[in-house]
Amino acid sequence: MHVTVDDRPLPAEQLGIETIGQLLAHIQKANRLITHVLIDGQEPDLGHLGALKQTPLRGHTLYIETAEPKKMALEVLAAVEAQLKEGDRLTNDAVALLRGGQTLKALEKLRGCFSTWQHAQESILKTAQLLRIDLSRVFADGRPFTDVLNEFTQQLKLIKRSLENRDFVALVDTLVYETAETSAHWASAIRSMRSSIQ
Repeated sequence: MHVTVDDRPLPAEQLGIETIGQLLAHIQKANRLITHVLIDGQEPDLGHLGALKQTPLRGHTLYIETAEPKKMALEVLAAVEAQLKEGDRLTNDAVALLRGGQTLKALEKLRGCFSTWQHAQESILKTAQLLRIDLSRVFADGRPFTDVLNEFTQQLKLIKRSLENRDFVALVDTLVYETAETSAHWASAIRSMRSSIQ
């Protein structure tokens, strides 16, 4: 058996590690997040993780890459900040287009906003889950981040309702006033998360 973790050989046999599951548990105890696994040069089928964990190491070559969870989380937060800035730019473009009567082009920009906002929200939730951060204890301008997320969901509903009713005046108001405020709260919450991670 040959086991390599982050380009370094791991003496699995000497450590008494006999199965892939024991190996993965050993790596996780070292506060490492497993990001990539190759068994005999192939990516395993993670749909059968239970059976995979029971697989003996003997006779196999394993290559594993890991990441330090905090470092990875900080990188994700930096990417989310960049996404939110892009979302702000797209929102401003959509507002200008709506005010100029170019509804179809504005809706294309809004589609980009929705995608950006959804990805940012998913990234924040997954990062909090990874590091076991309770978002109700992360404060954005004195308010729990969970409240900011709930307001964001309500704003998306307002935007959707405005679109369904073709009420572009209400849509512009929501985009100009409410989403700008939410964006500022998101930035504050991300700074708070970063502080708690570091």
